Amino acid sequence: MSTAAFTIAETDEQSVYTERRQIKVLLNDLTDYPGTTWAEEMTWLINHDLDYDTARSIKLNSRSTFLEIGAISDLFPIDTIAVAEKSPRPRQIKSHLPLSLLPRQLWTVKPKIVYVARNPKDVAISFFHHYRVFVGYNGTKETFLTELLADKVTYCPMVPHVLDFWALKQEPNVLFLTYESMKRNLRALLPEVCRHFNKTYSEAQLDELAVHLSFNEMKKNPATNKDDVVRNALAKDKRENEQFKFLRKGIVGDYRNELPEEFNIRFDRFIAEQLSGSDFRYDYD
Repeated sequence: MSTAAFTIAETDEQSVYTERRQIKVLLNDLTDYPGTTWAEEMTWLINHDLDYDTARSIKLNSRSTFLEIGAISDLFPIDTIAVAEKSPRPRQIKSHLPLSLLPRQLWTVKPKIVYVARNPKDVAISFFHHYRVFVGYNGTKETFLTELLADKVTYCPMVPHVLDFWALKQEPNVLFLTYESMKRNLRALLPEVCRHFNKTYSEAQLDELAVHLSFNEMKKNPATNKDDVVRNALAKDKRENEQFKFLRKGIVGDYRNELPEEFNIRFDRFIAEQLSGSDFRYDYD
């Protein structure tokens, strides 16, 4: 084993990540992974006594702090640490970061954590479309998918990210969900999410919440559809005429429509190799 000494020169961006690892965590914090808009709105409402007035009048981006957004995108020049520190309690923080880059105090303070896994094939298609809008990617789908499988795209590697949290699923402060189970029957999952936050609501209240969280309602709700974020991103690159919705389809299995067969096979092989030795299995339906 080499014992050669080396020095890492910390860039401004690395310094920002260091700050995020040192952010003070509070017991009543909620951390939401991977930060899907759907899960964010669900957890915020459940943890804030179904306050629909606030949820409809204040955009979700302002109610839920995206921990690393200021470090990864010049579209959002935001000091998220300062924002989080000033946020009303109980505050909600979301992140797509892997376990190793999250605030250290998560494992001592142990706030409530909600993690949502989604099958990598659908993630790949969704990510491709978002990369085109928010990163300005103009290459081919095939090139993007190749880079994704090589773990060269932001937030990669995908499968180890999920497995790290799967290993924590028995921790009392961690709730591990899948996007597919939420799509299959969100109403049936709501009591479990409520128990995670020690909240109790009537059946009628949960029925109302399920309607509010439906894809069609979320897509037409200005507080959750992020139409303004998309417009700003497209305007930055002078692409105002392009049509794109942040909440695109909201379905499971869209990869069957958009993933080239060659990559369907490559993803199967990639996922099988990455899951070797684990009891976790992705849901595709």
